[in-house]
Amino acid sequence: MIFSKKYRFFLSIISGLLLILSFPFTGGLAFLGFVAWVPLLLVENSIRTGKLRSGKVFVHAYLSFLIYNLGTTFWIYFASPEGAYMAFILNSLLMSLAFYAYHIARKQLSAKWGWVFLIVFWVGFEHAHYHWELSWPWLTLGNVFSLYPQVVQWYEITGVMGGSVWLLGVNYLIFSYLLNQFQLPKGEIQTNGKRLLIGIFTALFIPSTFSLVRFFTYQEAINPVEVAVIQPNIDPYNEKFVRDPSEQINKMLGLASEISSDKTNFILFPETAISSSVEEGYLRQSESASAFLTFAKDHPKVHLLTGASTYAFFKQKNSIASKKINGSSDFIEFYNSSLSIENDNTDIVHKSKLVLGVEEIPFTEWFPFLEELSINNGGTSGTLGKENEPQTMNSQYGLYAPIVCYESIYGEFISQQVQKGAELLFIITNDGWWRDTPGYKQHNSFASIRAIETRRSVARAANTGFSSFVNQRGEIIKQSLWWKAGAMKTTLNRNKHITIYVLWGDFFYRILSALAVLLIAAIIFVKLKRLLKRLITSKN
Repeated sequence: MIFSKKYRFFLSIISGLLLILSFPFTGGLAFLGFVAWVPLLLVENSIRTGKLRSGKVFVHAYLSFLIYNLGTTFWIYFASPEGAYMAFILNSLLMSLAFYAYHIARKQLSAKWGWVFLIVFWVGFEHAHYHWELSWPWLTLGNVFSLYPQVVQWYEITGVMGGSVWLLGVNYLIFSYLLNQFQLPKGEIQTNGKRLLIGIFTALFIPSTFSLVRFFTYQEAINPVEVAVIQPNIDPYNEKFVRDPSEQINKMLGLASEISSDKTNFILFPETAISSSVEEGYLRQSESASAFLTFAKDHPKVHLLTGASTYAFFKQKNSIASKKINGSSDFIEFYNSSLSIENDNTDIVHKSKLVLGVEEIPFTEWFPFLEELSINNGGTSGTLGKENEPQTMNSQYGLYAPIVCYESIYGEFISQQVQKGAELLFIITNDGWWRDTPGYKQHNSFASIRAIETRRSVARAANTGFSSFVNQRGEIIKQSLWWKAGAMKTTLNRNKHITIYVLWGDFFYRILSALAVLLIAAIIFVKLKRLLKRLITSKN
């Protein structure tokens, strides 16, 4: 099928719109994800069979993915206009390059293996996007199923990558069926068409049926703790970092006093609940931190987890985040931290996955001047310090994973916390920066995926946005209201069982990433071989 220029652009726009509609809370129609790529695949096929310039594939792909990024993550603009522009432009570029690589492989190597090229290059891109300095894996394809945990219970084996492969595979089968109907000789249409229809049905039926059976038969081991979450609903723009911190802390501790009982084991406060920077090691000298310490002393059976802005001094440069103190030979480093308090015991874990532009300036190790472009946020500026590896926290009720905001979209990061013994996942966040948009809703829904991957119950405390509880099947069992202060609690079961995903992590991702590198090498080799052949022919 060869299309006109106008029709190619029309199909590219349709792909972008279908991708938007399939994503959580910008449509939430996950089933559309199984056909969203088909128009763009048809465009690529038209350009390739029509022997048009390959650059046209990139242009059409960029249009589709720019629409996708704008439609699903426009809310980034409210937190950081600069970060939004970077995310829209750069993420669309990277997605387009992955699709362009699929086109080049199909053109240079073999059209018959198109489905392999599409999956390998796209999933390889997704994996790389988890592990470099411009990491932004929010739009990982498998995330479209976060509202439908019933159909992706097998994420406990594959992780979210399994959903990406599932969507791409079904899309390619449907695309192949359409080509079969319109391009093959009439005698071949019926036979091949039946095979492809069977393939489409099988690809949809087997994973979803397995998942539904697993969903309805999965039973949590009874190992209960009572967890309370506090949502103070403090406006991050006009109150949180402007008004008296003690007033805000009194509000949160008041809510904690109202919700706690003799049966309460954990109380979670949101990210940067202690917003005024506190020096680590001198918590009792801080009015803000000492209020939480006093509360913990009065409630000896309760383990507290709260977000805190902290800092530490060093005699020598500790990391790239260390800043020289004016007039001194010492260095200071700021952190977005999780602070746990139990009786007189305290522990601090620093946030590891930092938000680009706000908490971390990429590539400053090579280009130090970029630090000057930092966005000031809540009294901290420039790149923050972070942990070198995922950490857990201990309590009288067992180990748990402290997860701060953005960290909750990194499945393998959290699986490593579970490998270290975490029996519960505790997410503390502040999603009010995004206002009343799909952003905080999407973020909340991703907790369902982490619950399935690890089979760990999740408690989520948000300053604003959604606070929630998620069971080990990925069901949100209780959820707060938007822009409403309050506290809620429930009983969650701890779990020590290790899933295959926790054991292997992104093993499948790494395999496909390696294959992507090999395919790129194969393309270069073939192109060089053909170029050499042309040179020899021209000389003769």
